[in-house]
Amino acid sequence: MTEPHFFTLIIGTEILNRRRRDKHFDFVTEALLAKGHKLTGSFTIEDDPALIVQTIKFIASQPNPVLFSFGGIGSTPDDYTRKCASIALRDGNLPVHQEALRIIEEKLGEKAYPHAVKMAELPKGAGLLANPVNQMPAFSVDERFFFMPGFPEMSHPMVEAVLEKLIPHKKEVYRHTLTALCKESALIPVMEKMPKGVEFSSLPKLYEDGWRVSISVASDDEKLADEAFQMFVQELETQKIRYGLNDESN
Repeated sequence: MTEPHFFTLIIGTEILNRRRRDKHFDFVTEALLAKGHKLTGSFTIEDDPALIVQTIKFIASQPNPVLFSFGGIGSTPDDYTRKCASIALRDGNLPVHQEALRIIEEKLGEKAYPHAVKMAELPKGAGLLANPVNQMPAFSVDERFFFMPGFPEMSHPMVEAVLEKLIPHKKEVYRHTLTALCKESALIPVMEKMPKGVEFSSLPKLYEDGWRVSISVASDDEKLADEAFQMFVQELETQKIRYGLNDESN
């Protein structure tokens, strides 16, 4: 797989109305950081089929997307994600996945009917993701769109397993940061010159004694990261602006 762009889709009206607190965003960002990657985008949406379909389609239209979707793959009437994934990525049909059916029947026996067996109705060609808690499988499409339960104890080990397969070796990222005693506007000319392949951020904050700005520069090219960072350092020294360094790699 070429350089992936990671997305999360967190589905659940109960999160948006604050009946439950989301735990997926923080987990995925930390898991990606441990592998030297980051999210490109994260979407938290309500249980609305049309919105789910359109969001999956949008993510699928991005360059080299990898999606971690949480929620809505159960067997109750408000579990829309299996159908929506098929509409967005396949033909809209949900054929019975025979291996998923076998797992569900083996685990639940007669209790698998009439409802739990619906979880074996998956998009055409779907792969299965092992569930470490209750064995009810989650699924993937094209080995890049991963649809998991909303329960963190089930889905988070799935994310770790997927990342271990997709990114067996951590990508080294070289990051340099500084804090300067000025407004961020003083450094805009340098920001406009940042080369391709460099990620930078500017975080201003107003204190009682005046403005400060934290500048962070990162790249997987060590030389490029250092050169880009030195552009900020040189500008600060030229303007005689005080600053402090805080170098780090992640």
